Amino acid sequence: MFDRFRIQVASGQIANLYSNYVLGNMAVFSVGAHAELAAAICDYLHIPVGQMEVKKFRNENTFVRILENVRSRDVYFIQPTAAPVNDNIMELLITIDAAKRASAGRITAVIPYYGYGRTDKKDQPRVPITGRLVADLLTTAGANRVVTVDLHAGQIQGFFNIPVDELTVVPLLVDYFLKKKIPDLVVAATDIGISKKARDVAQRLNAPLTIVEKRRNGNNDMTEVLSVIGDVQGRPVLAFDDEIDTGGSLISALGALKAAGATQLYSAASHGVFSDGATDRICAIDDLVEMVVTDTAPISEEKRNPKLTVLQSCDLLGEAIYRIHNGQSVGEMFTY
Repeated sequence: MFDRFRIQVASGQIANLYSNYVLGNMAVFSVGAHAELAAAICDYLHIPVGQMEVKKFRNENTFVRILENVRSRDVYFIQPTAAPVNDNIMELLITIDAAKRASAGRITAVIPYYGYGRTDKKDQPRVPITGRLVADLLTTAGANRVVTVDLHAGQIQGFFNIPVDELTVVPLLVDYFLKKKIPDLVVAATDIGISKKARDVAQRLNAPLTIVEKRRNGNNDMTEVLSVIGDVQGRPVLAFDDEIDTGGSLISALGALKAAGATQLYSAASHGVFSDGATDRICAIDDLVEMVVTDTAPISEEKRNPKLTVLQSCDLLGEAIYRIHNGQSVGEMFTY
């Protein structure tokens, strides 16, 4: 999908000249939550991963030291805030502060998966809006810009008083399923809240849209399916959501779709969090053919499963970083 944006440089001496003159003032660091993704982004950009040290003292205090000069440089810190969420957020805040005090020219927090994104509104008495709190912390720490992927709710961009570039991996997921050429496919939104993005997926796949209506019971990650809006009888169905965490909502939705007459079941989501053995529970569903996510959050080996496919987001993030650094449009990446 993003191959047409891939940076075209030759190997050897030309690549070195490219790095020195085009990206010489850029530095990309892995804070520690997803070193593999950071390395892949740097491979795309043809630059080395920046050197830094992150560790915890015995008293659980986090220590960060940037091991190279960042004075007046354009620095990017790669840190999805998945589990352990609070540790990863704190590491990112401390790293941003270290860069600010080292006189970095511009500091961009690249957060492929934005933790606390679900806490985006006050939907009960006496509860916080933690998504806004995290935005305030990042700004106060010294971030000048945030790059993220498929926020749980679009209004989270408005929580920031600094520029936010929200990228999307939906084209990657759509291209993957287009190549599979599944006949008579139906796209199902796993709840009403994700129906707008699911409609976009359905349009790109030239498939009808159905919606699984559900109700969340309290704060215990349990949901109750009320109905399936649309016809899936005798057809394969692709269940779409923005993220898969414990898998409770997805399992309920797949069960409702199967009960409504769906044949083969597929699942796609931007982020695969997979808490508490979610992968095994979901993949244990007999009629589930495949579950597809991207690597915006790290997925350890114990979370892998033969039914799970993980697409790479490094080209998308690398191209966005390249364009931001060079003052080019990020929106053009998604213009067809």
